[in-house]
Amino acid sequence: MRTSSVALLLGVCVLLLSALTVCAVSLSVSPNLQQFFTAASVSLTCEGQLGSDGWTVKRDTGSATESCGAGGRGFGRINGPSCLFNEFEPVSGVYWCEGEAGEKSEEVNITVSDKEVILESPALPVRTGSDVTLRCKKKTGGTAAAYFYFNGRPVGPTSEHIITINVQQSDEGLYWCSTDEFGSSPQSFLRVKGPLPPTTTTTTTTTDTDVSHPPSPSLPPPPLQPFIIPVVAAVVSLVLVSLVLVLVRLLWKKHTVHNEAPSNDVTYSEVTSRESSNKMPVIQPEMVYSTLRTNTTGTEMRDKSRKTRDTLRLIHLL
Repeated sequence: MRTSSVALLLGVCVLLLSALTVCAVSLSVSPNLQQFFTAASVSLTCEGQLGSDGWTVKRDTGSATESCGAGGRGFGRINGPSCLFNEFEPVSGVYWCEGEAGEKSEEVNITVSDKEVILESPALPVRTGSDVTLRCKKKTGGTAAAYFYFNGRPVGPTSEHIITINVQQSDEGLYWCSTDEFGSSPQSFLRVKGPLPPTTTTTTTTTDTDVSHPPSPSLPPPPLQPFIIPVVAAVVSLVLVSLVLVLVRLLWKKHTVHNEAPSNDVTYSEVTSRESSNKMPVIQPEMVYSTLRTNTTGTEMRDKSRKTRDTLRLIHLL
């Protein structure tokens, strides 16, 4: 299972790299036309942001695949990154740029015709919303008044020398022109791509008066990204919930311990009361001393009284 997942991941990476490689190099046609007369001068160039080293212009004529500048089996001649045609043969073909590893750019259809008129239409794809001008060009030079057709239907009711189309996606298809005097041109397929993504550009103008003014203060740092605020709020909420859960757990534990205490426990007050009821009364030392003193005083008085009586008795006898 793990091996298959790794293999799948590698396959996805290879496809992504291949797609990036294909998009990195494209075939440029100068002039940007699909149809040419014999003996026209055309330049095909492989262009890319990372350069075009190792890329070769190739074509498929339907019967063979040929490379630019490949001796007797090729066509044209190499001039730096470009493939130049000094003279076209009357052969149509599909052209593209191919790298050393076999990666390819987008294909471009080019038709070389020996007819009296050709249709001038872009060889490279056009963007929606852009204006495209179509002409019916004569072999002897100039443009001819012609009827223009799109997928077999006439574009307008009258013959025109040129027509301009504000291209939409529905305008993609086959076009050709037809004249009463020179016949019809070959057909060409107009390719349409979506519009470019909107880009924000800022322009800065400097005038002579700007020199006398001090430079503007630096702008404050940009605010936090919108997605940071929900993340911070979620983290704070999680911390608060955790603290509440801990507090509830402590209170519940304390309540449980209090309720689990045995009901027959003897409190301190009960123990004190029981001990007080079981003990004998204690005679305080002061009370004993007072009692002894009282007893002693009574005895001394009786002795004195007895002596007094004896003395009186003796005097009476005398």
